[in-house]
Amino acid sequence: MPGAGEILVEVEACGVCRTDLHLAEGDLPPHLPRCTPGHEVVGQVVSTGPGVTEFAVGDRAGVAWLAGVCGRCRYCRSGRENLCPGSTYTGWDRHGGYADAVTADARFAYRLPAGPPAEELAPLLCAGIIGHRALERAELPAGGLLGIYGFGASAHLTAQIALARGARLAVFTRGEAARGLARELGAGFAGDSYDPPPEPLAAAILFAPVGELVPVALAALDRGGTLAVAGIHLTDIPVLNYRQHLFQERTLRSVTANTRAGGREFLAEAARVRPSVRVDRYPMGRADAALADLAADRVTGVAVLVR
Repeated sequence: MPGAGEILVEVEACGVCRTDLHLAEGDLPPHLPRCTPGHEVVGQVVSTGPGVTEFAVGDRAGVAWLAGVCGRCRYCRSGRENLCPGSTYTGWDRHGGYADAVTADARFAYRLPAGPPAEELAPLLCAGIIGHRALERAELPAGGLLGIYGFGASAHLTAQIALARGARLAVFTRGEAARGLARELGAGFAGDSYDPPPEPLAAAILFAPVGELVPVALAALDRGGTLAVAGIHLTDIPVLNYRQHLFQERTLRSVTANTRAGGREFLAEAARVRPSVRVDRYPMGRADAALADLAADRVTGVAVLVR
């Protein structure tokens, strides 16, 4: 049963995120022993705890990665709650959505529309939200050429948001199926991860958790361009050459979670743009198969567990 300030959500669908894979493979240290994964949860509120005013029984809710913050530190007070040292996360610090039901702090859940299929809404709650955060961090100028390295769940959603804003798009990824999807969605260029761009990139986002692509992407930037690294985990970055990779005011930035305000902004923009969500569906009991396919790059788009 939900505690004070919490909602109990009966799960309709839960996206399978690469962060879940990093946790399963030990790239990220466990926080809660035997924690149930899953932080792209869509479901119906079946019970509310004392003090909940944000939701009522029967509402559709989304449970995302950011599960709680302290609300008192200088980061929380300055609107940067994603940097809170006391932040907690769904599927890492509290049980997530690879389950029949999940509890969540009502203040950190998102109200979702009743109409769209749950499996199409679920990936928006992390892949979409963190991609939106990365796009903001990349500071792409109007009409500029955006380079995207890696083209999975988050990237294919972010690409559509960027294109809707008037950006041009170049995608760099090792999978031919992913390159085909990129072209289908509107990329003007789709090549291998190490290919040179057709022209210097105004900004870039690295979605692939591959540190050796950082100098590749930095070298592809135009003067004054920014590379945003979107993942929570990245393999080691090779030594950078200052003149080749950073000089001429190129910028390297990381992306750390999101704020609730940023999540709401993205969901409102997604409701207007209505990005196409490429879903590979798995029964809720086949999370192991979904994670294995994700690890082996057999997922084009997003993997989602459905009831």
